[in-house]
Amino acid sequence: MLSLLSFRHVLVFSIIIRVGLILYSEWHDARSVVKYTDVDYRVFSDAARFLLNAENRAQGPLGAKFAVGDPYTRETYRYTPLLALLLTPNEWLHPSFGKYLFAACDVLNGLLIYDLSLSSTSKDIAVLCSALHLLNPLVFAISTRGSSESVLSLFVLFTLYAALKGHWDIAAVALGLSTHWKIYPVIYGVACLGVIGHAGSARGWKAYWRALVNPQTVRFTALSASTFLCLSAACYSIWGYPFLYESYLYHLHRLDHRHNFSPYFYLIYLTYPALEPSAPLDLPLWNRLLRSPLTSFVPQMTLAIGAGFAFGRRKEYLVFTLFVQTVVFVVFNKVCTSQYFLWYLLLLPLLLPRLSMTRWKIALSVGVWVGTQALWLSEAYKLEFLGENVFFGLWIRGLLYVVGNCWVLAQVMDAYVVPSKAKI
Repeated sequence: MLSLLSFRHVLVFSIIIRVGLILYSEWHDARSVVKYTDVDYRVFSDAARFLLNAENRAQGPLGAKFAVGDPYTRETYRYTPLLALLLTPNEWLHPSFGKYLFAACDVLNGLLIYDLSLSSTSKDIAVLCSALHLLNPLVFAISTRGSSESVLSLFVLFTLYAALKGHWDIAAVALGLSTHWKIYPVIYGVACLGVIGHAGSARGWKAYWRALVNPQTVRFTALSASTFLCLSAACYSIWGYPFLYESYLYHLHRLDHRHNFSPYFYLIYLTYPALEPSAPLDLPLWNRLLRSPLTSFVPQMTLAIGAGFAFGRRKEYLVFTLFVQTVVFVVFNKVCTSQYFLWYLLLLPLLLPRLSMTRWKIALSVGVWVGTQALWLSEAYKLEFLGENVFFGLWIRGLLYVVGNCWVLAQVMDAYVVPSKAKI
């Protein structure tokens, strides 16, 4: 009863924090030049307004038949139109509706983490696991500033929840929805197939591939792919090519030369296409290789999908597998910002009860993870606010960030205790 009451306290306190920060954001933004609200939230709100504007007709084959506007009229809106649709109450209800929605998704994620943790550990540990998410400053700051990452996190966590509970049809649909929302959750499909096919009992490559291809795995793949394709087809039929390009195609050839944690940003910056009309079209081979999406895509997907093949064998390994896949995907992505850390921090509370680490090793791992970011941010400040040319130094610190995060991941993998028996 004490543990349950403690969880209620954590839950209520987390709600109060989020509501307080949203109310503060309205007060702060009305009085300060430097806004608390993330610029992405303004993009979402503008897209929702354009979607409601019937004069701004959607460009899909069915767009003319419905009084639906085009959210992609808002430049830099590169998300599914369902997000703009979800935030239309920003226009007719309250401008902060989206922030409350994102904060609510945060809280729902905490509830799912608590429920899943109860299935494999004590109530006290389950409360701690949920508190690590609900009271994480990075989590509630990002959602109350207006980032939509909590919605995607809810879809991903619900996929994991359904999978661990053995509801594979629901998990397949949730995975398809997650992949439609943002393409990266597709990497989790490999691990799910390994679990469904009982790949852990397979001996040899032939047996392993037979475990991956059977009626159960085919059903899961078909349901997941159908969900993704149906949602995408529906959006395309209304919003047309702008939806297809901005939501998916743009990210395949995106060249982001702005500074971020990625080890690729400096190479892209050096080879970024010139703005002058007279710029030569024939680039050297090394220049084309550095600018090619495959330069970052191949190692990133090899590691992420490879981890799914290597560790996705049993249901009790699923949290660990998805965590490893997500970390390597984020660290080796061609664009990496603090928001992306939420993708694997979402899974960390569920993984912690399975880690056996000394206090010294925990402190060192946290220190390396935080320290490499602080080292990078101290140099980024010189570029962003002081206008100093520190691109090369920032890139070196970005490489240190990659090495440091890989070391921390190695410590987590080494500390992982394989469950002797599935408890979920």
